[in-house]
Amino acid sequence: MEIKEVRPSGYCAGVGRALALVRKAVSDYPDQPVYIVGMLVHNRYLVEALKTRNIITLDDSVKTKSELVDEIDNGVVVFTAHGIDRKVKKKAVDKGLTVIDATCQYVRKTHEIIKEHLADGYTVFYIGKHHHPESEAALSLSENIILLTGIEDAQNVCCDNDRILVTTQTTMSVYDTAEMIKIILDRFPDATIAEEICSATRTRQNAVAQLKDTDVLIVVGDPKSNNTRQLAYMGEKAGIKKVLRIETARDLVNEVFNETDRIAVASGASTPKALTDNVISYLKTKDEKYLETDLSVICRFL
Repeated sequence: MEIKEVRPSGYCAGVGRALALVRKAVSDYPDQPVYIVGMLVHNRYLVEALKTRNIITLDDSVKTKSELVDEIDNGVVVFTAHGIDRKVKKKAVDKGLTVIDATCQYVRKTHEIIKEHLADGYTVFYIGKHHHPESEAALSLSENIILLTGIEDAQNVCCDNDRILVTTQTTMSVYDTAEMIKIILDRFPDATIAEEICSATRTRQNAVAQLKDTDVLIVVGDPKSNNTRQLAYMGEKAGIKKVLRIETARDLVNEVFNETDRIAVASGASTPKALTDNVISYLKTKDEKYLETDLSVICRFL
């Protein structure tokens, strides 16, 4: 088999910054509990690794982030790279908690663009995913933001305002976003476009889209990770016959590959490099030691 790692891999800059802020919180407040509201990034192995350092992740599909903050009585609260509703952040401050905002710089830039246009009387069309924390944070900025999740929304959205801004979640598919924007411009030709897919997402998607002579694409990442999901989608769009989404090397135990297979291994921007390295090592050696996930390696930064 021929095995190729798709570059870039490992954490993007936004994830790296979020992890650095958590590391600093642990160092600066050694006697206080450190809570993360929501998943710091979408990877459950990283969450488990943080737990070994007594960093508590509060994530609940039923409870809102405001309700999660209600559960914290003292200590440090970290808001994730996806952004946070300013009312939730204010609640944490008002409770006397030490607040650390790990919002990604690209997400923050999108928020600033949205706020500037809202102040100028625009209605905002936001291309994103339902119930994704990044979308939720953006939508919390105003009631004049309309979430568009797919082609059908772009075809049917209504707006009486002649001032429209179109912007995006940073981890969307480059292909799907371009198609939706084209539909919107056909219907609202004067709309202002601020397509905000971040460079890390775009670079990884382009790298997968340009794969040549590849029989199998393996995408390593968490099922909740949208940027990981989009990499698999890009592989399918590129015509790769077999596309696998996995979390760890253990997910490959029952997979059968041909000796002539050319395999590319890609990873999401929130995937610990150790997980990707294990997958590649397992493919090359079939050594069962690579099936185990060493949490201490994942959270070595602490």
